[in-house]
Amino acid sequence: MLQPRSSCTSILIGKGASADGSVMIGRNEDAKASWPKHFVVHPARTSTDSPTFTSKETGVTIPLPATAQQYTATPEWTDQYGLFEEDGINGAGVAMSATESAYANPRVLSYDPFVEHGINEEAMVTIVLPYVDSAGLACSGWVP
Repeated sequence: MLQPRSSCTSILIGKGASADGSVMIGRNEDAKASWPKHFVVHPARTSTDSPTFTSKETGVTIPLPATAQQYTATPEWTDQYGLFEEDGINGAGVAMSATESAYANPRVLSYDPFVEHGINEEAMVTIVLPYVDSAGLACSGWVP
């Protein structure tokens, strides 16, 4: 008998795989049948101070680079538990999705266990996507 499954799933289509060179993201949501999201565009920015990100979920504070690219995201309808920006595309055309419920897979966690005050799906897009130029290289040598 098949067991019901609840999992977010993403499909990323790169510019080389689309007919017109578009970068696209498609995803489902496992939280509820109707779980509203917002589509937001974060503008590029250069800070004169030392920006940081503090996770509402784990409490970790992470220093961020002063310069961030424009990026899109689809955060939860409320930030009560954190941003959970889920997915987006940045100004360099890098697409990212990061809330695929990795916590449900003991095999993955045996190789990469959660750290009590680390980052998880609530923060990944927010602290990575604005700062990368490609899927393999970080801007300015910064890797979160």
